[in-house]
Amino acid sequence: MGVVLPVLFALVAAFSNALATVLQRRAALSVPQSQGFRPGLVVDLLRRPVWLGGMLAVVVAGVGQAAALATGPISLVQPLFVLELPLALLLASLITRHHLPGVLWLAVGGVVVGLGLALASAAPGGGSDDVSMDRWAPALGACAGLAVLLAAAGLRRPVGKARAGCLGAATAVCYALTAGLMKDSMRVLDADGLVGFLTVWQTYAFAAAGVCAVLLLEHAMQGGPLVASQPALTLGDATVSLLLGVVLYREDVRTDWWVLPQLAGVALIVAGVLTLARRGVDLRSGR
Repeated sequence: MGVVLPVLFALVAAFSNALATVLQRRAALSVPQSQGFRPGLVVDLLRRPVWLGGMLAVVVAGVGQAAALATGPISLVQPLFVLELPLALLLASLITRHHLPGVLWLAVGGVVVGLGLALASAAPGGGSDDVSMDRWAPALGACAGLAVLLAAAGLRRPVGKARAGCLGAATAVCYALTAGLMKDSMRVLDADGLVGFLTVWQTYAFAAAGVCAVLLLEHAMQGGPLVASQPALTLGDATVSLLLGVVLYREDVRTDWWVLPQLAGVALIVAGVLTLARRGVDLRSGR
């Protein structure tokens, strides 16, 4: 299967997620902060039209992501969501009418070039569409356990970088797991239709993981500055998704000397993401 369709669908989803991030961040900062895990936070946010707009963008992103995962490997699709951060900054700068300084434009370019270099040299593809339960069970246990540990560690911390970073990382694990489950359920939808889709456990598991991710994301946004939560979320999602693609779906990535340009691309991405998170937070939150 070609890469054009999954890339296009993933870019639509990344743009929608970036818009959702900007809108949800504005909404999250308009409600009282909490030190612990507060499910009622969503009830407060439901009263904010800007948050509802963000959730609509999340729905559009989910449709785009599902289409991308149905037509391409998870190890190709999910890393493209690294583009959410530069897209979010560009959208926030338009909304707030702030001009991006030159260093941020360089960081945006670094993320784009690094992502292109990493994906071109890795050339992810292949793999098996059908994942057996003996591969799902340890993956589910590992992801759920890691997310719980990270969330618990974050919630024990006061508001600040440590709290935001842990909660951002927990959100990343849930997002990656959601993508892995969604890809499997899309296979069922294609093979067995809507009835099959509504009767397999993967459908309800990815919905549950997605709800956990959204709730954790709201707490991460309230938990501290984006300079801590956003890199953990952006880089963590791409990393865990790549691991799920290789381990669960048996997808292939180039090795040998191809690892060198892959590492160079990753270095550019990390440097760009850290710069964007550190220098661009004032455009989105004022922090």
